Amino acid sequence: MVAPGERIEPEGIALYVHWPWCVRKCPYCDFNSFSCRQEPRDAQGALREEPGYLDALLRDLECAAALTGLREVHSIFFGGGTPSLMSSAGFARLMDGIRARVPLAADCEITLEANPGTVETARFEDYAAAGVNRFSIGVQSFDDRFLKALGRIHTAQEAERAVEAALHCTANVNLDVMYALPGQTLEDVRRDLDAALCAGTAHLSFYELTIEEGTAFAKRPPAGLPDIDLAADMGEMVHAALTRAGFEHYEISGYARPGRRCRHNLTYWTFGDYYGIGAGAHGKLTVSGGILRTVRRQAPFLYLDDVRSGRIAGQLHDVDAQSLPFEFMLNVLRLYEGVPASRWRQTTGLPLSVIEPVLEDLRGEGLLAADESRIAATELGRRFLSDVQERFLAERG
Repeated sequence: MVAPGERIEPEGIALYVHWPWCVRKCPYCDFNSFSCRQEPRDAQGALREEPGYLDALLRDLECAAALTGLREVHSIFFGGGTPSLMSSAGFARLMDGIRARVPLAADCEITLEANPGTVETARFEDYAAAGVNRFSIGVQSFDDRFLKALGRIHTAQEAERAVEAALHCTANVNLDVMYALPGQTLEDVRRDLDAALCAGTAHLSFYELTIEEGTAFAKRPPAGLPDIDLAADMGEMVHAALTRAGFEHYEISGYARPGRRCRHNLTYWTFGDYYGIGAGAHGKLTVSGGILRTVRRQAPFLYLDDVRSGRIAGQLHDVDAQSLPFEFMLNVLRLYEGVPASRWRQTTGLPLSVIEPVLEDLRGEGLLAADESRIAATELGRRFLSDVQERFLAERG
């Protein structure tokens, strides 16, 4: 456990729920997801999921909540995989089970990820009726050429319909869009930007395509990837266009209308606590003795077996004091405004003097903001963010 240090006073907590199935695994994706192409579906196209997985999620939540005691949940994020494959009845049962086990804030932000190829308007309305008040749509591009190159199952027209269906249910909608795609030009990015802005959503997440280890693209890299300089130009174009349109660039990939920043993701980036339930899910919990990390096995059948046998209760490890500086900076330096310097003591229980020498060095090098009351990367620091974060790695003998 973290020691010595002050007692950490727990705040509200977030909840991440992992749904591990997709229609098809995308070649760039390194998330914990599995194809369910052969699985049975209902009339709306949703998976006829085994109640066993939903039951396991609820049992998992009970075990996680037992570690912290009852804490109010201020956000829930259903990620995957493709959570929009869940049936309306299954999702409603899951939400009822969550409410029965943990207290939800009156204004709890409840996000559900959806892929356009799995969207049914009636099912979206059912999700909203069960409590979802924010949708995150994996559009990736509004151009069929690039959707095909990315192995997506939807078309640009289906993406537009999905956005309309989500906005019909709530004004709080995010679009995930990617750039630096195979064969993409600056003009192509501009067209995707125009389409994303015309969609009228309150939040946009623009990601540069990166080739991740273990993906199909890593084994067989696609031809025509933009070089480093062109990718950087694309990123600058995205930033300029979205900020000019009134979006706040508050996190590396996150742009939001005023008042529409993603509360759930801010929990991660401010080093807050969150339950992580489901196959492959990770969690971070503050308990009386310090900070715990939880992790579940990735394969759904192994996860189910662990829940049934009670093994998830032991799937946790302590975060030691040597690891905390790097873990903290890995998150908070993603935020453009950073965090108050007091956030370090508030979330770790350790004095600022633990990291002050490194902070002073980085400020002197122009990589962190000179304001000592905040911990934030400068524009130069963001360009070399991984290097800045690695400066907080502890030397181990």
